[in-house]
Amino acid sequence: MHLFVSVAVGLLIGGACLSASAAEPETAVESLPVHESFTMETRAPDETRRINVYMPPGYDAAKGPRYPVLYMPDGGLQEDFPHVASDVDAAIRAGEMRPMLVVGIENTQRRRDMTGPTAFAEDRKIAPEVGGSARFRAFIADDLMPAVRKRYRVSDETGIIGESLAGLFVVETFFERPELFDVYIAMSPSLWWNQDALVLSAERRLRAGGFGPRTLLLSSANEDNIAPQTARLADALRATAPKGLAWRYDPRPDLKHGTIYRALSPQLLRDAFPPKGATAVGKGK
Repeated sequence: MHLFVSVAVGLLIGGACLSASAAEPETAVESLPVHESFTMETRAPDETRRINVYMPPGYDAAKGPRYPVLYMPDGGLQEDFPHVASDVDAAIRAGEMRPMLVVGIENTQRRRDMTGPTAFAEDRKIAPEVGGSARFRAFIADDLMPAVRKRYRVSDETGIIGESLAGLFVVETFFERPELFDVYIAMSPSLWWNQDALVLSAERRLRAGGFGPRTLLLSSANEDNIAPQTARLADALRATAPKGLAWRYDPRPDLKHGTIYRALSPQLLRDAFPPKGATAVGKGK
């Protein structure tokens, strides 16, 4: 893995995001707070990953403090990074969330990276290549997280947020490598993948333990192929959630698949990362 040293800095000027990198074509992006961007060359697969990083107010002036990090798939400037970074920035400035960094991972092949293996031919029709989630997770753990720790003043506290297929990746990571993050936020996770395999194995995995103190926030919208599976996962958590796991399920049939991320993420982020001294999210319902 090679880390490019070129950095693009996003500036909020008159409500528009301007890039400091003259080599990149000018594209219209959603207004967002000051941020940096860098690229990483990776192997297996051989490709370039673009990473976007939001830093909290006062980060440059305060040389001592270290900050939690929220990682997010779908983290491109044309994806979900702008609204999540803006939500976090607004909450920090309002004193409703403790200062933290947001690290957005821009997609290269989304459906490949967000899905695990599947035994069903219908699943494999969604993209030329699927089932690469373990490799994508290894990139985050072995390449990206060390690079972020080297470049920025970060603490050991981490979280991950995602919706739809990215929500599936969040839940799968919770079960496969729970130690990787402290906070897991999955909105409308595509738990139908591989014929509900994650849901069907949930109670067994939860009973096996190894989760430690973690937070898991689940939600679903008005979706026939997602809400029932997410509700069943919540049932498994009610029955067998291990000690130390704080979790919550928010069913929101008033929302749609295309609206749940923007509607719920501001409150979920505040609940998961409250300011110091405030009560964090409690056990689920």
